[in-house]
Amino acid sequence: MTSRTTPEQRWNDLARLRRVRDRIDREYAQPLDVEALARGVHMSAGHLSREFRLAYGESPYSYLMTRRIERAKALLRRGDLSVTEVCFAVGCASLGTFSTRFTELVGVPPSVYRRQEARPAAGLPSCVTKQVTRPVRNREARSRILT
Repeated sequence: MTSRTTPEQRWNDLARLRRVRDRIDREYAQPLDVEALARGVHMSAGHLSREFRLAYGESPYSYLMTRRIERAKALLRRGDLSVTEVCFAVGCASLGTFSTRFTELVGVPPSVYRRQEARPAAGLPSCVTKQVTRPVRNREARSRILT
């Protein structure tokens, strides 16, 4: 999607990027890496990462972790799984990485979130709960607060 690409090539690249994003949305709990995602759409890992960031504003890995944390929040609100069980259920292999990333995106550790959020979400329609509790990057949260 450089200045030398034709409009048709650009549309083809965007379609391939949408397929990658859709695969991440579907298979977030599976072991996914940029190389495997790139192979699936016949791109190099570097090219996929650059183009994905240009199109969606974040890397494929960052998008994947956001989806995993979004699902983890829903599981933690249910309250019937431990933080470790939630970590593995959403496809994370390391509890430390999961907890660190969760804290970065949500602002509190998963155990604290589970304690605080299990009750308030009860009774809300799932579509409302999903929108209200969607993970937001800290830099985005700051800009929303300032506006």
